[in-house]
Amino acid sequence: MMEKLVSRAALTGERAIQWISIAIERQLQTENFIVANQTPYDVIHRNGLLSVRRYPPLADDHIVAGGETIPVRREQHRVPVLLVPPLAADPLNFDLFPNRSLVRFLLAHGFRVYLADFGSPEQEHSHLGLADYATGMLPEALAQVRQDSGVEDVTLFGYCMGGLFCLIYAGWSHDPKVRNIVTVASPIDSFQAGIAGKLWQAMQAPARLVRRYTGFRIHKLDPAQMNVPGWLASLTFKMTNPLGTLQGYFDLLLNLWDREFVTEYQTMATWFNKMHDYPGGIVQDIVVRVGIDNALAKGKIALGRAEDREALLQKIDCSLLAIAGKTDKIVTIEAAKKVMDIVGSTDKTFSLAPGGHAGVFAGSKAPMTTWRIATDWLATRSDYAAAASDGVARAPARKRASSRTKRAGASKGTT
Repeated sequence: MMEKLVSRAALTGERAIQWISIAIERQLQTENFIVANQTPYDVIHRNGLLSVRRYPPLADDHIVAGGETIPVRREQHRVPVLLVPPLAADPLNFDLFPNRSLVRFLLAHGFRVYLADFGSPEQEHSHLGLADYATGMLPEALAQVRQDSGVEDVTLFGYCMGGLFCLIYAGWSHDPKVRNIVTVASPIDSFQAGIAGKLWQAMQAPARLVRRYTGFRIHKLDPAQMNVPGWLASLTFKMTNPLGTLQGYFDLLLNLWDREFVTEYQTMATWFNKMHDYPGGIVQDIVVRVGIDNALAKGKIALGRAEDREALLQKIDCSLLAIAGKTDKIVTIEAAKKVMDIVGSTDKTFSLAPGGHAGVFAGSKAPMTTWRIATDWLATRSDYAAAASDGVARAPARKRASSRTKRAGASKGTT
């Protein structure tokens, strides 16, 4: 009995020392606990805010993801994947942990991986709106991917607003060489987007009155006055689950002696706490066109301040996979699933995966759920199109993919 008490006392004392040591180190050298962005990459293009990364093939024979060991495939799919991040979140969420990295997961499954980094906007970038990202920076990134890879067909893979950029680009450009689009937690029907959706609906009637009887227009305001700072975006995100946020702080205090726990916590905190600013132009577009007008749910959204351009989502005809989180309170299942009613693609699949808005994309279960759904789906749509030298084989390829989707839907419960 005495030996057990002595042993427990020794363990408690050891953990107390570790708790104090790690607490001090965390304050003075926070970067020691951040393990994101460790996969090597080359920057193949840089222009203003935009940069484009290319990730070389993995040197490892195996990777660990989701607690499983996965062999690295040496034979590569010929159709490259361009990862498209949302604005507020840093692209580190695509390469969050060495053992929980979407970049490494895709590379291990034989995909050539690129990433569009939209940088961190400042006051001078206030004017940037949906058109600048979806019809300016994204096609610029695509051009670099095509030049570097030597392949015209490309897969776009977007998370949250990144998925919207992919869809808006495809609906605006009618680019026949966008072979596949994958979206994760991307809101199409803003009225169904949780609490925010109710707010957008409540604002619809007053907005009609303002438009009818006054000359006031949000897009006529100086966008510099509408910038949303990153700290506010971070706070808003946390307030969608305040109890979970408080629980996280409490768990950190209890486990501050555990270096592995603190490393995971601090890496995730970097994602949530260091969000980028939203330019005023994007805020104007989100409030008016995406939010109050719910334009994406209607299949058509105006682009630019003069509204002289538009993206027609019903014109999208590439293969589409949309994934939603089962417990996502920010982009609900209904908000994400609306894309199935809008796009014109014949080969389109909607899938559910565990997790909320962050968890469905990069949570502990994401590798074996969301990522596996995406890689399995892409594997059947990433070789044939690249092997074709012209567009003749494109329609038959899509037809065969469509039949595969129906069989997968019957067995996996996709819609």
